[in-house]
Amino acid sequence: MNKLFFTGRVAAAPVLANHGDSKVTKFTLISNEYAGRDEGSCEAKERQVRIQFTAFGSRGEAIARNVLKGDQLIVEAKLANNDFTDGEGIERYGYNFTVDNFDFGAPGELKRAQLARRQE
Repeated sequence: MNKLFFTGRVAAAPVLANHGDSKVTKFTLISNEYAGRDEGSCEAKERQVRIQFTAFGSRGEAIARNVLKGDQLIVEAKLANNDFTDGEGIERYGYNFTVDNFDFGAPGELKRAQLARRQE
């Protein structure tokens, strides 16, 4: 079994859609990671890692309902095939990072502002 644990900030508001009887939420997490040292200045360099995730059912609904751009999520996911035949009969191959579990992390700027307005 493959498992991925990823912590990052939500790049944009999650998108909840209905596909038949199923609810599907898609969102992208961004994380900065160490990328070595700059040869000239010896300063640490970072690069951004962006991964799009798919969450189904009640997990997806909870994410779509409670997460704003900039909020941190801690995600446990698995890599799954997303192969299909397109309208022209051509086999297309892809993959999804499918959310198995998640935890809410630190609120982002938008969520902190929303919470502050509620306390006024």
